[in-house]
Amino acid sequence: MTSFLKDGRSRPVAIWLAGVTLLVFAMIVVGGTTRLTGSGLSITEWKPISGVLPPLSHAEWLKDFALYQATPQYREVNAGMTLGQFQSIFWWEWGHRLLGRLVGAAFAIPFIGFLLMRDMPARLIWRCSILLALGALQGLVGWWMVESGLENRVSVAPERLATHLGLALILYGALIWTAMEAWSGQARAHAARNGAWPAFSLVFLGMVFLQCLLGALAAGNQAGLIDNDWPLMNGDVFPADYAKASLWATLAHSQAATQFNHRMLAYAVVIAAVGVAGTGLNSQLLMGQSRGLALAVGIVAVFQALLGVVTLMTHVPLPLALGHQAGAAILLGLATALAWRVRRP
Repeated sequence: MTSFLKDGRSRPVAIWLAGVTLLVFAMIVVGGTTRLTGSGLSITEWKPISGVLPPLSHAEWLKDFALYQATPQYREVNAGMTLGQFQSIFWWEWGHRLLGRLVGAAFAIPFIGFLLMRDMPARLIWRCSILLALGALQGLVGWWMVESGLENRVSVAPERLATHLGLALILYGALIWTAMEAWSGQARAHAARNGAWPAFSLVFLGMVFLQCLLGALAAGNQAGLIDNDWPLMNGDVFPADYAKASLWATLAHSQAATQFNHRMLAYAVVIAAVGVAGTGLNSQLLMGQSRGLALAVGIVAVFQALLGVVTLMTHVPLPLALGHQAGAAILLGLATALAWRVRRP
């Protein structure tokens, strides 16, 4: 039996982490579908083990439907829904939860196997352990989010939705970073050779992450269903109904404010991304993969902004909304890869 790898490199570990990253990406997209189809509150109980099985008889379906009929969402939004219509939203939420369990298994089982075979880079053991713990926490946060919509609301609380998505994106980005670490091994040079790029790339990554959170707040407030003109908002540069009774109510629960804030940061992200692309192509500090990632960041950011505008102006159709959420995750992934790459001259 070999000892834990000392040079910090393991291509099998990198491939495993990349595979889990793709599963998390799928989880983000399916989660968006669950929200957009109004399916997230269809399962009113949290059963981490037994919940892996869907209802297997007509009686079980009626029981779950009765639980849903007791929620404000059914009474105020879906009153009169048939059992068949309930089943159509149930399957989305059940699939989302099942995929979450599969992601956990796809991470935990190989991780234990790599540890037993002593084929895990020593410096990555603690990182993967943290990722495993964050994955478990994500399940709790998901239920905490759902719980907010079962008593006094017809949808989940926007701030809890943003927390749930934010944690998923942290896991997604950390998986990308750790996979690149496992593929390349221990750094052999200092990032100072790339000048200000390491610091600037982290600032840009933070901007993209914050923009994703603002998008979640806008989505949680269904802010895309109002002010569907562009570049103005209902004919105004600054929406008249921006402010609410308090700062928190404005930032987290105002439709106009959450859409306006999402728009404004989008402009900043696009400007920064185009700057990244242009500077990267002309910089003598960036070569090879770093230059390619800088160009990709600029292209994807511009496309993502255009898709956001079209999605808004067409009143958020499901395919475009899903594409916009997937595009946000892709941009975050590219920004993460760039931030890692520029530290490896």
